Parts: sequence; C-alpha cells; structure tokens
Amino acid sequence: MMEIIWKALDNFPLLMYILAAKTMLLCLAFAGAKIYQSKRIEAKLKREQEEKLKRLAEEAEKDENYKKED
Repeated sequence: MMEIIWKALDNFPLLMYILAAKTMLLCLAFAGAKIYQSKRIEAKLKREQEEKLKRLAEEAEKDENYKKED
C-alpha cells in the first residue's frame, strides 16, 4: 500500500507544474476578457458622446437658421 502512495508522489512535481500552467492560462483568459470588455464599453461611450455632440450641433444649426428667418 505504501508503495502506491510513493509512486503517486513521484508525479507530484509534474502535477504542480500542470496546476500552475492551468492557473496562468485561466488568469490570462480572464484578463483578456476584461480588456475586451472595457474596450467595448469605452467604444460605446465614445460613440454615444459623438452622437450627442452631433445632435447638439444640429440643434444649434436649427436655432441659427430660425434666427436668420426672423
């Protein structure tokens, strides 16, 4: 019985390396997802700001045209 336990412990360093590699891959995957998500949100906010500025410019132009007509 003790021989089986020692044979299992022979592979312990390899198992720890595999666990460390798996952990690193998961961390990198989550970091990549977080970066992708933040860039997507940033692009959405930028687009909304551009639309808002465009709307304000159109309203200002309409106001100028209205004043010119008077």
